[in-house]
Amino acid sequence: MSTPPPTTAPTTTTSGALSPEEAESLKQRLSAIRKDEPFDLVLSGSPEHLEALRQAHTHHESRREALRERHGSAYDEFESVRSELDALGSELHMLTDHSVSLDANFSKYGYSAHLRTYDDTSGGSSETSSPTVRQYFHKGLLWRASENTDVASFELFVDLLYVGIIAINGDHAAESPTGYELLRFSITFIMSWKIWSDLALIISWFETDDIMQRLFVLFVMSCLLGLTTNMLDFFNHTYSPLVSFYLAARLFMATYYFFLSFIIPMVRGMMYLNVLMTLIPAALWISSTHIPMPLRLAPIWIALALDLVGLVSASLLMRSKRAFPRSVEAWIDRAFEFIPALNIEHKVERINAFVTLVFGYSVVAIIYQSAAPFGLNAYYGKAALGLIQAFCFNWIYFELDGADLFAHAIRRSAGACEFSSSIPLADWPGYPPSSRIVHVLTREAMLWTTAHLPFIMSFVLGAAALSKLVIAHDCQDAEVGYLTEAYMAKSEGEIPIGLRWFYCAGLGIALLCMAIISLSHIHKDGPRGMRIRKKHRMANRFCVCVILLCLPTAHGLNSLHLIAIVTGLVVWVLLLELWGCSCPGESFFGEKRRCAYTATARCREGARR
Repeated sequence: MSTPPPTTAPTTTTSGALSPEEAESLKQRLSAIRKDEPFDLVLSGSPEHLEALRQAHTHHESRREALRERHGSAYDEFESVRSELDALGSELHMLTDHSVSLDANFSKYGYSAHLRTYDDTSGGSSETSSPTVRQYFHKGLLWRASENTDVASFELFVDLLYVGIIAINGDHAAESPTGYELLRFSITFIMSWKIWSDLALIISWFETDDIMQRLFVLFVMSCLLGLTTNMLDFFNHTYSPLVSFYLAARLFMATYYFFLSFIIPMVRGMMYLNVLMTLIPAALWISSTHIPMPLRLAPIWIALALDLVGLVSASLLMRSKRAFPRSVEAWIDRAFEFIPALNIEHKVERINAFVTLVFGYSVVAIIYQSAAPFGLNAYYGKAALGLIQAFCFNWIYFELDGADLFAHAIRRSAGACEFSSSIPLADWPGYPPSSRIVHVLTREAMLWTTAHLPFIMSFVLGAAALSKLVIAHDCQDAEVGYLTEAYMAKSEGEIPIGLRWFYCAGLGIALLCMAIISLSHIHKDGPRGMRIRKKHRMANRFCVCVILLCLPTAHGLNSLHLIAIVTGLVVWVLLLELWGCSCPGESFFGEKRRCAYTATARCREGARR
């Protein structure tokens, strides 16, 4: 019996690096050690790493077959023992290791070579527990707890309060569509949004899950309730109570940050920075209560700008640390060595939940009560068209713009990981090795984060105006007597120009912001490409936005005409997106031929094909 010669090992050595920063230093070391030996350097978890592992696996399978033919029964007995040990080891691993696989995360939001997991052994009780950092950024890597970060039930309870905030703010804006009302709506909505985003940030950063955390959330909700009850008389008598409740929530969260700086000293620098960026706008808010209108607007908008983008400015300042003396630069490195980071799943789910509330408000707003003996009239037609609008917006946002992503906006570009507006990012290969940590948001992450606020505000404004247009009796087959008494009092025979602008411009700006959000992502392409490229589909959206912004100037359009035109434009955007995202040669309404697939298979010699 002839024995086949043993296979030789691959001549090229493949080495893996845990991060792009380590890849550069490892490449230099290997070049010095193995001057005459070729080697490949890949990032751990990258497609190149996967291909190298497959090649090595194939090589060692051939070696195993050679050993089997050489040693016979002894090899089979050894393999039997080894397989039993592997089975026992796998079962032990399942029972003892609680780390979560990142495959689903990478598949949904894109691959990141900077992401690592660690086991959280805090194990806090439901009564009291010490806060721990869920995930943090350290020396270019994002370390996150291996457990899943699910949305807690009390977070959804907070959203219930925002159902009332959206309804009260939007309905009042539509009742008197003027510039002053738009100003009041914008300021009060941003204030309530800031409290919501800060609360979501704290819950995402720190893990407690005890009674104290729920009491903390309850106090913030109480402040938010007080802010809501003082929104409508903003320009007259309730400004001081409004600011008082807002500052109570903000300063309470700043106190919590200060408390955490002692409980969790590893993130003390970031906690101090959050406290500072809360106190500076607070001074402006307090001073605004002593200034009459309209001079009061100056400190208000400055304070709002600092509340929204203050931490981004601090992040940009940290990026320029090399401009400071070495002692200051060293202090910054020590103070911000560990920085808490957002969890991308939690952030996206919280934003999606809030957007769902907004879409839900647009559906509730179009509901009216009919007193007509035959319900199919202009009122019903306008309400049905409004429902189609909301359905199309929901379809575009969740199933077209937010699905099938190759890389989420938060995970795009310069080493993007899950960061809040104050989180630094690390470099990818190709950047100077000296700039190991870049304290700046990626452009795409900033677009995704900032575009949601004007998107939500404008859509709420458009939905509120739609509720007034639905019950307007300015068109045929829309007699005021077809409505119940409560809606008869709200019905108008002529559409105010402000209401036209709120409706058309609101939905137009919302569609524009959705296009910006979509552009911040990288979407997957089909195996055969797409019928219409993404940039061309977005150009179509921008053109529709321009039409919507110009539509209020057509004063001859009644409410039915206005709603019908807007609905037609939104449906056109949806149909073009669906058609453009499909693969060339495929039927738009179903398969014309039998299903087939393409696969690559490896067959042994002599096997049947």
